Amino acid sequence: MTLAQLKPYYGFSRLPFQRQIPASALYRSSSHQEALARIAFVIEQEALGLLTGEVGSGKTVAARAAVSALDASRHTVIYLANPSIGARGLYHQIVLSLGGEPRFHTAALIPQAHELLAHERAERGKRVVVVIDEAHLLAPAQLEEIRLLTNAEMDSESPFAGILLGQPALRKRLRLGSFAALDQRLALRYELPGMSPEETAAYLRHHLTLAGRDDALFSDDAVALLHQASRGIPRALNNLALQALVAATPSRKRSSTNPPPAPPSPKSPPSKGPRPPQASGQSATAHPGRE
Repeated sequence: MTLAQLKPYYGFSRLPFQRQIPASALYRSSSHQEALARIAFVIEQEALGLLTGEVGSGKTVAARAAVSALDASRHTVIYLANPSIGARGLYHQIVLSLGGEPRFHTAALIPQAHELLAHERAERGKRVVVVIDEAHLLAPAQLEEIRLLTNAEMDSESPFAGILLGQPALRKRLRLGSFAALDQRLALRYELPGMSPEETAAYLRHHLTLAGRDDALFSDDAVALLHQASRGIPRALNNLALQALVAATPSRKRSSTNPPPAPPSPKSPPSKGPRPPQASGQSATAHPGRE
């Protein structure tokens, strides 16, 4: 069975466990709500914050939910998704996002980025929020440029609020002596854990409800197994739950346990014996009680 066939079979209005969900419809676990509150604090204080977690734990989802709640007339959000752009690329993306034409020489590009950040705040009255995803892949030179970007007015204020999203290795890396200056500028750190067993069950119900099913499709034992296998990590749970729905369909069972019989060989001679009588209306290939 294909994923497209799941919708009519289970009566879904949309496929469950997909990431194309509005921020307002996201499931809010306790750790997700804590992450939202801390990101909101960092933005309010125009500080630098660090949000770490395992792959698929919901770091980017939490940041998306936080920035979607911001007033667009008072905030400018800059999302940097690819750390491979290099140190110059950080300034280039900031200038582009703020409506400028990036200057060619790095010596001119750096002050241009600082000027546009200051202009966005002083002239337009908007707070700039810079979200850097996959920050564990940032090179040492990029981390140093982020620290330098936070300097403004002789280190009396920050020209933007910054949120670093990365895997747990980033937290350990920033504690190294070579990054002490940046580590001390982090106003907030939060490690996003997996969901509890109760939250996993509520998460599954929430996504099934969004797909148009209010009843329970997963038994308690199935929910326990899904939680154990995914460790409460949302992305892993999405994948496993969708695979479980596919495996539970009857067509899937027939294809894996009862393959159709092979057709007779054309070289086999036809049977010349009398055919047994058949009941009226019953097919010769029907096998009652056998699926």
